[in-house]
Amino acid sequence: MNDEDRYEAGLGVRRAVLGSAHVDRSLANRTELTEEFQNFITRYAWGEIWTREGLPRHTRSLLTIAMMVALNRGEELALHLRAAKNNGVTREQIKEVLLQSAIYCGVPAANSAFHLADKLFREDDAAVQK
Repeated sequence: MNDEDRYEAGLGVRRAVLGSAHVDRSLANRTELTEEFQNFITRYAWGEIWTREGLPRHTRSLLTIAMMVALNRGEELALHLRAAKNNGVTREQIKEVLLQSAIYCGVPAANSAFHLADKLFREDDAAVQK
């Protein structure tokens, strides 16, 4: 697979996981500074890693959530908490990952993640009720 094919495959997975609206915003907001980075993450993270057959997307979502907790990356954690449902991840499974994270990443990191997840889930529930 060449870089162009990898980019197209990555773009498809990125859209499936994160949603087209998010991807379209990211690509539309590219600048001279960020254009190569957007190409890189689409081609490499999404086209090279997320397309691999070794793990299902469901598992990749759970791992990514745990890593974002460990790294204290709230913005990316929010993105992947929202996207996880696109990969069949349930709220109960997210709760289990956050509990596991409390042991291995620390209670403060998991506490922040629980607060963020709760906020996002409440927002989702309110949007559905409208």
